[in-house]
Amino acid sequence: MSEEVCSVVWPRSRHVTGAVAGERRVDELAGKRIAFIWDDLFRGDEMFAAFAEAAQARGAGFTAVTHEQFGNIHGHDERAVVERLGDLLAEHKIDAAVVGVGACGSCTPAVMRACRAVEAAGVPALALISSGFIRQARSVARSLGISHTWIAEYPGVIPNDTDEVFSGKVAEHIVPSLFDGFAALAQGVTVEGDTGAAEFGPRDTVFTGTYDEIQDFFEERMWSDGLPIVPPTVERVEAFLAHTDRDPREVLGVLLPDSREATIWSIAVNGVLAGCRPEYMPLLIGIVEAMADKRWRLEDAGCTPGWEPLVVVSGPVVDELNFNCLGGQMRLGRRANASVGRFARLYMRNIPGFLAPPGDTDKAAIGMSMNVAMAENDEATLAIGWQPTRVERGFALTDSVVTPQSCLAISGPVYTGGPAERQLEVIADAMTRTLGPWAYTTMLYQEAYPLILMSPSVARVLAEAGYSKDDVKKYLFDHVQLPARVLEDCSEVAGGNRLLLSDLVRKGVTPSLYAESDDPDRMVPLLLRPDMVTIVVGGDPGRNQNRIYANNHAQGVPISRLISKRTKEDGPAGYTPEPFAVAGVS
Repeated sequence: MSEEVCSVVWPRSRHVTGAVAGERRVDELAGKRIAFIWDDLFRGDEMFAAFAEAAQARGAGFTAVTHEQFGNIHGHDERAVVERLGDLLAEHKIDAAVVGVGACGSCTPAVMRACRAVEAAGVPALALISSGFIRQARSVARSLGISHTWIAEYPGVIPNDTDEVFSGKVAEHIVPSLFDGFAALAQGVTVEGDTGAAEFGPRDTVFTGTYDEIQDFFEERMWSDGLPIVPPTVERVEAFLAHTDRDPREVLGVLLPDSREATIWSIAVNGVLAGCRPEYMPLLIGIVEAMADKRWRLEDAGCTPGWEPLVVVSGPVVDELNFNCLGGQMRLGRRANASVGRFARLYMRNIPGFLAPPGDTDKAAIGMSMNVAMAENDEATLAIGWQPTRVERGFALTDSVVTPQSCLAISGPVYTGGPAERQLEVIADAMTRTLGPWAYTTMLYQEAYPLILMSPSVARVLAEAGYSKDDVKKYLFDHVQLPARVLEDCSEVAGGNRLLLSDLVRKGVTPSLYAESDDPDRMVPLLLRPDMVTIVVGGDPGRNQNRIYANNHAQGVPISRLISKRTKEDGPAGYTPEPFAVAGVS
């Protein structure tokens, strides 16, 4: 009996960013104005100073315009900083810029995005990148149309090097490479415009073969996640499109780092791949609408902490699509939970291009497995007088809502018992341990949104003791704390530069309570405000277990979208959390 042969379509979409064309030349360093632009990480300020000193010693002295003039290109206001670069370069009459340092999976793309902004302003840029992230930098540079940008390589892992080793590597590698880069600029670099490499159209057949041949074809091109996929035939894709009124050509956004269009068609194709049912299509659209929102910061999803998307589903759709919100709800086993969770990761591979292993753009140092979708138990929530998450976020009780967010870490099982106050103590302790020293990034980026998946039996004890959801969140805000020293130590070993909470307060980034004394062992809160906590009631109602889910600060913030068959003209109704604000800081 012969195997069935079928034709399949492309799971990716159009690349839309062109190259920054024009000539780049710096005849000689002497007398020029060189900008140093920094992400406040990995001792870049020391690299800048070493290069300036070496140039002076060679008689090639230039005027250095320091990084303080430009702002942090990978901070909480990164986009505003990068948008201002062109004007600031003109204001300071900059001839060339050195941009660094890329030594992590989110800071490296940030460095390259800043390089593109510099190049777009007509100024040549040189990047500082550590060896483990050279491939990522070059991959992102290609997508951004700046493949010509000179990269000076730091060999090794910067935080692991002693001061002596670090200084030696800067002198032996970074400084000479920067001089080589400027020598190349003296010869002149002409950047050609993007010729537009040929790619497939939405309905084009990319392969025809048997089921096994299709699996191999997709795996070789990294269009699958390593598990068997459902072959995306045109007929299967059209079955998904029948469940929405949206135009298949509609573009929801251009997703970095690969600069590809998020279209309704591409959502349907990847829904097929992931094994979803066609009737899930409106929910899948909601997921991608949230991911495409600029506040979600999808461009940073290749970071080394290796977070995964976590999709929370709330409303009548939980029962309508047969999601599990009871025992074992976060296990594989129910098609809706499993395939929707898989879709979120597959879409992040195929459209923005986060490929691993062994891709260039997903730099998860270790990583974790995909999450199945988390469904909220409405019946248990309403029975104790609490409101479901969608109602807390401004939707109607009758609405169905999907909320993707990042998931960086998951606690072990958190069993609680006894009086409500004792149970809250245990939950607060578990949250403290789950968020841990990495919570220094909460202070740096001003955001973090931990989630509690709470057993109905635990929620009932708290509610019967008079605790509302807001009361629980306020308790956690008051009790989830660590010594300041622990956070500052983590900043040094993770980012290469020690972050002092007092400096963040001085800069207006964090509230004054983080610098109420100079005692390094003073306790400071890990949550910036109570309403950043999400409580989802679910799991086995016959047990007293909870789980804590930590998101990755400002990356993958919880953004909710209404699930409907609405057309484009109806608009992307939804909820986005308010950013943390400090008086006088925008």
